[in-house]
Amino acid sequence: MTIVTVLGFVLLGIGLWGMLTRKNIIKIIIGFSIMDTGVHLIIVSVGYIFGRTAPIIDSAVPQAQAAQRVVDPIPSALVLTAIVIGLAVTALMLAYAVQMHRTRGSLDINDFRLPVRKRGEA
Repeated sequence: MTIVTVLGFVLLGIGLWGMLTRKNIIKIIIGFSIMDTGVHLIIVSVGYIFGRTAPIIDSAVPQAQAAQRVVDPIPSALVLTAIVIGLAVTALMLAYAVQMHRTRGSLDINDFRLPVRKRGEA
C-alpha cells in the first residue's frame, strides 16, 4: 500500500468522523468534503502503476506497446468527474445551510428536528 492510499484512508476516516460527531452543519459539510478528497486519493492510487507513463500515444510510446507502457486512464477520468460532482454537491449543501440559517437562525443540527406526530394526525 502506498503513502497516497494510506493518506486517502486517513482523510476518509477524518471526514467520516467529522460528519458523524459534529452538530454544526458547516462542520458536517467540511467533513463531507474531506471524505470526498480521501476517496479521490484512493481511486487515483489504485489506478496508478509504477514505471508506466501517461496514456498519451505518440512517438514516445508506440501503439503496439501502449498496453504495457501506459497507465489506465479510467480511474483518472472518474476522479475528474467525481471532483466536479463533489463541488456541485458541496455548493448545494452550503446553499441549504444558508437557507436553514435564514429560516431558523441557527446552524446546530439539533434545532432542525421535526415534531413527532401521533398516529391519526394529518
